[in-house]
Amino acid sequence: MSLLKLLIFLAQWRVARAGQGKFWHISDLHLDPDYKVSSDPLQVCPSAGSQLVSNAGPWGDYLCDSPWVLINSSVYAMKEIEPEPDFILWTGDDTPHVPDEKLGEAAVLKIVECLTKLIREVFPDTKVYAALGNHDFHPKNQFPAGSNNIYNQVAELWRPWLNNESIAPFKEGAFYSEKLLGQSGAGRIVVLNTNLYYSSNEQTASMVDPGQQFQWLEDVLTNASRAGEMVYIIGHVPPGFFEKTRNKAWFREGFNEKYLKVVQKHHRVIAGQFFGHHHTDSFRMFYDDAGAPISVMFLTPGVTPWKTTLPGVVNGANNPGIRVFEYDRDTLSLQDMVTYFVNLSQANEQGDARWELEYRVTEAYRVPNASARSMHAALGRIASDHDVLQRYYVYNSVSYDLQACRQACRAEHVCALREVAFDAYAACLRAPGTAPAPRLALLLAAPLCLRALLAR
Repeated sequence: MSLLKLLIFLAQWRVARAGQGKFWHISDLHLDPDYKVSSDPLQVCPSAGSQLVSNAGPWGDYLCDSPWVLINSSVYAMKEIEPEPDFILWTGDDTPHVPDEKLGEAAVLKIVECLTKLIREVFPDTKVYAALGNHDFHPKNQFPAGSNNIYNQVAELWRPWLNNESIAPFKEGAFYSEKLLGQSGAGRIVVLNTNLYYSSNEQTASMVDPGQQFQWLEDVLTNASRAGEMVYIIGHVPPGFFEKTRNKAWFREGFNEKYLKVVQKHHRVIAGQFFGHHHTDSFRMFYDDAGAPISVMFLTPGVTPWKTTLPGVVNGANNPGIRVFEYDRDTLSLQDMVTYFVNLSQANEQGDARWELEYRVTEAYRVPNASARSMHAALGRIASDHDVLQRYYVYNSVSYDLQACRQACRAEHVCALREVAFDAYAACLRAPGTAPAPRLALLLAAPLCLRALLAR
């Protein structure tokens, strides 16, 4: 290669590299500050309820929420794997699965504060876009449509991450929008409070547009289109259905329909959607009226290994997971999604939590990137190829549940992946074969801020 050609190649390589970025997405840390290794199986963790925890280890247990050492390990693993992300998405659920009377507002705020301080300590110069989860309130799930003490206090905790213009809307409704830092002016983040749409939230059950968030979202996306911006939408509770059982929706039906219509109307400016809540690793497809894929929502796995007690779910635990996305800084197009995990059983046996690569989405499903079109192709392979379905199923629990995913399991997962709308999901489950083909042709001690909680 001549010197001139080499210089041209290097220049082009630098330009390409300059346009590539990475960001972390973490969710569902669910700290149980009272977790301890005990010979008494009823004294290990309050988050296990009345279940016997007989083989608890120092890094946690599948019946329990996260001990501090596991969460601490996950955040430091992020720093080791990708120390300089462009930003971090943190989509909520910080407190343990315990009855409201065993927590309280002060305890909720203290846990949010502890985890906030940990992330700021490990990533002091990194912008964090954070959303509240349904457990980040007292009583849990009961998020009001207007200002309250928890919104006010969390806004102050997150003030170092929030623009001045974001403080007021967060205190009023726990949602906000900001331009992406360091981008070419073409990027925007929208942080939603989808707890307002949660079917367990009685505060907003009779409302048409709680907190006027849908109207606000319409305005933000319309203005983004006019400004030539692309948008990432993040939140905690997702629309659609839980894939590990049947007919378990998270949104009330009217809210689910409204969200779906917003995505269909504004999909050209939505570059990605990022949610949590499930603790599992999954995604949701959005289509236009002609059946073309227009958007994809990624559901990141939780750090907590807690085995869900949701009726109808069999063996609903998971290994702890964290996720990094590779993206184009100019267009916000998603180039790849990479998940890391720790095998909790091995960590307890070996006395060391080793965070390892689980998979890359492009390699696992043989797709060129993580776009809606690519994930539609991935869904096609999941639905039609049993080996790919089984691979997806193992990833769904972050390599915890290795059992075979058979016909009923396939229907639950494929229909949840494909159909966000209530009627379409029900029709998918009723279809011959229970799942039709795709629409288109084919390590440290607890910090000082936890001492009060641990002393309870």
